[in-house]
Amino acid sequence: MSESSSTASSSSTSSINANVTDSDNTSATSADVPSSSSNQDLQLAAQQVPEEVDQEKKAQAQEHKLKGNEHFSAQRFDAAKHEYTLAIDLDPTIAAFYTNRAASENMLEQYNLAIEDANQAIKLDPSYVKAYFRRATAYFKSNNLEAALQDFEHVLVHEPSNAFVQKQIEQVSSRIRKESFFSAIQVREPHYGSPDYESYFTDPDMSSRYTSVSQDYNGPRLADGDDPETAHLGKIDQAFIDGMIQYFKDGKRLPRRYAWQIILGAIRTLKQEPTVVDYHIAQGTTIDVIGDTHGQFFDFVHLLGLTGPPSDTHAVLFNGDFVDRGSWSVEIALTVFAYKWLYPKTTLINRGNHETKEMNHIYGFEDEVEAKFDSTTYQLFTDAFVALPLATLITASRPPLTGDQLPASFSIAQREPIVEPETGFKRFFVVHGGLFSRDDVTLDRIRALNRFQQRQPGEDGLMMELLWSDPQTEPGRAPSKRGVATGFGPDVTKAWCELNHITAVLRSHEVRMGGYEEEHDGLCCTIFSAPNYCDSTGNLGAFARIDDQGTIHYTKFEAQPHPDMKPMAYGSRVNSIYRNYGF
Repeated sequence: MSESSSTASSSSTSSINANVTDSDNTSATSADVPSSSSNQDLQLAAQQVPEEVDQEKKAQAQEHKLKGNEHFSAQRFDAAKHEYTLAIDLDPTIAAFYTNRAASENMLEQYNLAIEDANQAIKLDPSYVKAYFRRATAYFKSNNLEAALQDFEHVLVHEPSNAFVQKQIEQVSSRIRKESFFSAIQVREPHYGSPDYESYFTDPDMSSRYTSVSQDYNGPRLADGDDPETAHLGKIDQAFIDGMIQYFKDGKRLPRRYAWQIILGAIRTLKQEPTVVDYHIAQGTTIDVIGDTHGQFFDFVHLLGLTGPPSDTHAVLFNGDFVDRGSWSVEIALTVFAYKWLYPKTTLINRGNHETKEMNHIYGFEDEVEAKFDSTTYQLFTDAFVALPLATLITASRPPLTGDQLPASFSIAQREPIVEPETGFKRFFVVHGGLFSRDDVTLDRIRALNRFQQRQPGEDGLMMELLWSDPQTEPGRAPSKRGVATGFGPDVTKAWCELNHITAVLRSHEVRMGGYEEEHDGLCCTIFSAPNYCDSTGNLGAFARIDDQGTIHYTKFEAQPHPDMKPMAYGSRVNSIYRNYGF
C-alpha cells in the first residue's frame, strides 16, 4: 500500500465487529481485516518479489484472506491465522496478508511471530503504516517499550490526527519514564510479609484507617486468632470460605482487613515451602492439577465443584495464571489463598508468568486490585506471588499399572513410563511454562533457585524459562513464538525426563481447544482450565486427576454463565489495544 493510501485520519478507526470489509485507504488502527489489496499493492509487491504469482493463485489467496477475515471477526484467531497462512503460501507478495496474520498472532500472544510478519510486510512495502502499528502492538505486549514507542511514533508521523496512537504514545512514554525513574534511584521491592503490614492491624491510627470493618458489612467474618499476641492475624475455617465464595458470586467485596488476613495467612505458609515442592500421593487418595483460570471466577467455582475443594484428604494443585485477563482475578486469588491458609499441605500453588509485576501491570490485575482495594493491597499480593513455589514434584505411592492394564488410548508415557529408579514409582514435574534452553538442568539445580532474592523472572534464566517456555512439534529448540523463553521439542522433553527420572511434565500456559493435550508421546501434557478463554476462544477447560499409582485421568468442562462484565474490564493499560481489535 502506498503511503498516501494508508494515512487516513483516526476517524476511520472501527471495531472489528463492524463492517470488516474496509477499503484499503483506512488508517493503521482501523479494523484488522482490510477487504483486499489495491492495484498499487500488487504493482509494488511485484517489483519487490522476483517470482511472478499467476492470477489464479492470486485469486485463491484472496479467497483464503476473506475466510480469515470471517474467522477473525468471529474471534476464531487460530482459524484466521491458518487462512492467512494459506493466502501467503499462494501469494507471498501482499503485505496485508502478513499484517492480518500478525493481528491474529497478537491475539494469540505469539508476539515474536507477529513481529516477524510485520517485518516481512515492511520489507514488501516500507510505506505500509499498518505494519508498523502491528509491530508496535507486539512490542508493547511483550514489554519492549522503546521499540513500541518508535513504531507508534512512526505511525503518528503519517497519521498525525490518530487519537488512538497518540494515547498509546502517552501510555508507553509514561511507563518508560516511570521505569527509568525507579531504575535511577535503585528502588528495591519490599520483602514479603513486612512487619509494616501487621502494624496496620496493631497501630490504632493505622487500624482505623486501613483494617477496620464497617458496621454496615453483612458478609462472612474472620474470627480473631487464638494466640493473644497474634489475634489480629485471624483464623479461618471452611464455613468462612463457603460464605466468601457465595459473597463473591453475589458481586460483593470483602473488607480490606479480611483480604489482608487471607493474603498474609497464605504468605506465612508459602515462605516455608521450597522452590520445588515435593508432594507424595498418599495411598487411596488423588491430586487434581488445575491449569490457567485467569480471573474467570464463575468457571473457577464450577471447576471446584467438579474436583472437590481442597481438604485434609484431597489435594489440589493450582498451576499458575489464576489472575489477569478475567475480571474476577481478585476473587480467585483470595479463594486460592484462603484454601492455602486453611489447608496448607493439600493446597499447592505454582507461580505462573502472570503472577508477576510486569504482567499484572499490563493485563489488568494491578488495575483490578486498585479498583477493588488500593495500591497497598496490590503490593501485598505481589509479595505473595514472590513467595509462590516455581514447580511441584508429584510422586505416586504404589507401583504403576502395566501397559496391558491400561487402555490402548493411553499415551506411551503412561503405558511405558519413566519411573524413579529406587522406588519404581511414577513421578510428575508440574510447572507453569516448560523446559529449558540447555540440557543439563537437574531438579537440584531448580531447587537451588532463590525465588525470594530474584523476586521477578527477568528476561532470561531458569525462572523465566520455568514460567514462559512452550513445547513445539519440531525436534530441538527454537526461539519462542512469544518472543520470551524457548520452544522445546519432543527430543528435548524425552532427554530431560530421562535425566531426571520424570514420567511426564505437566504444564499449562497455553490454550488447548479440548482443555488439555498430551504432547511429545505423553511426556508433556498441557492443561488449561479457563473455558471459552476471554469470552472469545470457544475452548473447553480441563483438569487432570492423578491417583496413587500415577495414572492420569482428564476431565473436560464447558464455560459457565457469568455477569455481564467483559474480560480485562479493569485493564486500562491494555484494554484500548483490545478494543481497537474489536475485542
